[in-house]
Amino acid sequence: MQRGRSLAAFLLVAVALGGCADKTSFEAPAPQELTRDAIGYFCNMTVVEHKGPKGQIFLTGEERPLWFTSVRDTVAFTLLPGEPKNIAAIYVTDMGRASWDAPEPGTWIDARAAFYVLGSDRAGGMQAPELVPFAKRADARLFAQRHGGTVVDFNAIPRQDILAPVD
Repeated sequence: MQRGRSLAAFLLVAVALGGCADKTSFEAPAPQELTRDAIGYFCNMTVVEHKGPKGQIFLTGEERPLWFTSVRDTVAFTLLPGEPKNIAAIYVTDMGRASWDAPEPGTWIDARAAFYVLGSDRAGGMQAPELVPFAKRADARLFAQRHGGTVVDFNAIPRQDILAPVD
């Protein structure tokens, strides 16, 4: 009898905890579209005035993203030890669907799922070497054939390439 009550109590606790997990499940915020109010996190400049792909990072508990004038700066934020690590979502411009001169609305993709061209001949928003993001590996390869560079995924981006000083 005691064993039956213990099993029932265990199952009740398991069901209750399972319900809590559903209520606390996390949904990443959707990307926001650029406006003239978007100011670059590192440079304090208006993001829309810079060419090339952009980035935005949401921190947990925040409704507005941190904006970045380049994807290189976006990734650097995630690597720098002094920056917050409570990242809820990271979005970058899909350059397979966006114009280099003025990336269009609706071209944001999850940065962690993107493919990047590293070492191309294209400079980013701050005229520094840029990571060029794509939703599709085939688009990244085509870009690399035209502009040089190699294709890597988010986890393979070399830390030293991102954090190295720019001439």
